[in-house]
Amino acid sequence: MEILAADQRARGWDVWVACPRDGWLPERLREVGQQTRAWDAVRSPASRGTLGEVGRLRSIVRDLRPDVVHLHSSKAGMIGRMVIHGGIPTICQPHSWSFHATTGRMRGMVLRWERLAARWADVLLCVSETERQEGADAGVLTSRVRVIHNGVDVTGWPYQDRTGRAKARTSLGLDQSVPLAVTVGRLCEQKGQDLVVRAWPSVSSRVPGASLALVGDGPARAELEVATADQAGIQLVGESDQIATWLAAADVVVLPSRWEGLALALLEAAATGRSIVATDVGGVREVLGAGAAGAVVSGSGETVVSHLAAAIAVRLADRDLADEEGVAARRRIEDGFTLGAALDATARLTLGLVPVPSGTAATSRSAPRPRRASAR
Repeated sequence: MEILAADQRARGWDVWVACPRDGWLPERLREVGQQTRAWDAVRSPASRGTLGEVGRLRSIVRDLRPDVVHLHSSKAGMIGRMVIHGGIPTICQPHSWSFHATTGRMRGMVLRWERLAARWADVLLCVSETERQEGADAGVLTSRVRVIHNGVDVTGWPYQDRTGRAKARTSLGLDQSVPLAVTVGRLCEQKGQDLVVRAWPSVSSRVPGASLALVGDGPARAELEVATADQAGIQLVGESDQIATWLAAADVVVLPSRWEGLALALLEAAATGRSIVATDVGGVREVLGAGAAGAVVSGSGETVVSHLAAAIAVRLADRDLADEEGVAARRRIEDGFTLGAALDATARLTLGLVPVPSGTAATSRSAPRPRRASAR
């Protein structure tokens, strides 16, 4: 969010972000001088404070009078479309569909809402072709759908060879010789760290001495602490400002998510030049290609656990294979998933929604500089 806002400010746009007043996002936005409005929305779509969230966002939109509104995440997409209701050009970007996180009657309600609310966005913006197809299969999407892949700054996430791995391990105090798998992400059901923990006894039996680092924190931490208490070689790192160092230290990066739009952790690991083992969720096959950059595993329950274990063990036992896949992963990023390309495409999309004054040609030079509001 802060990168997108900074890019659009650099283009001369008047950019405002509506977000909670506390937490990592507003802190980052304040650090870069981004204009914000406090919108204290919570993650849950069914919270008791939803009516208040609607009222507060309505007040923000009325005050700012933006030319374009860009709604990020399912919650902002829900509240924002209720508020705007087609009255202002709107981009709705779910970053993974809300119905993935629900079951039973709630899933049915969420699906009905998404199908109805699709008409209140000028563009439904997906971050991967997989996400687009999932929406189409659920009957959500209209002809207004667009796909702009997430991208990563290849200069900010440089390729790390074996020398880079050694330096990273020294910095983190890790054994140079230990085969190391790393996961990065919020500890929660979506990210699936429990799956790789369940796979780890099989990995350890095939690659004695192998180590697993779970980098991140979240609501599943207590459950994972219990699950790993009797397992050797697993470290719960917690929140860290050394994500790049942990990725550089890894032999293999594991992304065991149950659902995604297109995970930034996947792109960052690939840019770092790491072999990747990932579940078959949003955008993974688009990034990894035909398999030269790692392994994509499918299935559910114990099947996916078994497949994860086998794919991780093969790569931890063969560092040459892992390094070859890492080179291929970096090449995939350079060829199709750079941050600059994503930002340029998003800017073109946004400008295309801004009403052009009469007699003004709609070119990149003469198009108006929009006041843009984002909500998350």
